[in-house]
Amino acid sequence: MNRPMRLAATGTAAMSLALTLAACGQTGATQAPSAGGGDKTIGLLLPENTSSTRYEAFDKPLISQTVTGLCPSCTISYANADGNEATQKKQFDDLLAKGVKVILLDPVNAKSTAPWVDAAAAKGVKVVAYDRLAEGKVAAYVSFDNRRTGEIQGQALLDALGPKAASANVVMINGAESDPNAAMFKAGAHQALDGKVKKIAYEQSGEWKPEVATAKMNEAIQSLGKDGIQAVYAANDGMAAAVVDALKTAGIKNVPVGGQDASIDAVRRVLTGEQAYTIYKPYKPETDAAGSIAVQLAEGLDISSTATSITDSGTLHIPSLLLTPIVVTKAKVQVTVVGGGLYKAADICTQQYADACAAAGVK
Repeated sequence: MNRPMRLAATGTAAMSLALTLAACGQTGATQAPSAGGGDKTIGLLLPENTSSTRYEAFDKPLISQTVTGLCPSCTISYANADGNEATQKKQFDDLLAKGVKVILLDPVNAKSTAPWVDAAAAKGVKVVAYDRLAEGKVAAYVSFDNRRTGEIQGQALLDALGPKAASANVVMINGAESDPNAAMFKAGAHQALDGKVKKIAYEQSGEWKPEVATAKMNEAIQSLGKDGIQAVYAANDGMAAAVVDALKTAGIKNVPVGGQDASIDAVRRVLTGEQAYTIYKPYKPETDAAGSIAVQLAEGLDISSTATSITDSGTLHIPSLLLTPIVVTKAKVQVTVVGGGLYKAADICTQQYADACAAAGVK
């Protein structure tokens, strides 16, 4: 398992890094990209676009904006693997064939990437692990503090349970076992929950797939009974939505369900009380840092002095920037996702949710 050694990194730190690197970007060479890619083209490979809407809606456009803002002569060569590991491997190989010198990689299956990343490193290509820590000789890692994220999720579930926590049976629907982030979310959640609830009565991987989460939740209901579940930890909002629907179908009420990603449908469920909380990871600080580091590497600059932490991954000590996420409850929607600019109140508060928004002070 990867063992992050963390120094707290805030959104402000990430923006400071971006500003520092902006100055660096202005000093680099400004020649146009060579045919077929070359040194001034930065590869961006994202993992999927079905179970989470964030990659197409936020990560891709924001990273592109940062890269072109810092380096007007740089271009982005982008591909999304749509959850297919073999597809992503081909996309990675295509970037190498084009002569790209920097690749931002958010892997479908982080456990399989070492041969790709090591082959790229042998050719002098810098791979930046984005959001998930890819295996192999990565040059840098930009993400949120994933174990801390799990702790925050677990604590938010305890807060939702209140004095009932000590007698609560909790169901855990974790992320994909191929995803190192999921392992860290799980470990952090256990750190918060273990010894504070009666027991983790059922725990399975939902594989980041709502349909799998539905099947696992139905299995938990059948195993534990309608009165045997007092709370549900779901590792992300897509699976949380499936859990909420499964509980409704079974006629189970007043069971707090948590998620992650602050998807707009999850924010609405939080406002209506169907979901207890979600986790907001401000995308711009993460995308700013990733884009800035990619530009710095493309220009041949050293990033070691700009990293705010080091991730110890076996024999590697990877320069990293790890951010801290924010819990979103009904009372905090206005000051987090609306105040932070993720969504406008008008986007959340359609006619169906107008009363819930008014009650929560979202405007």
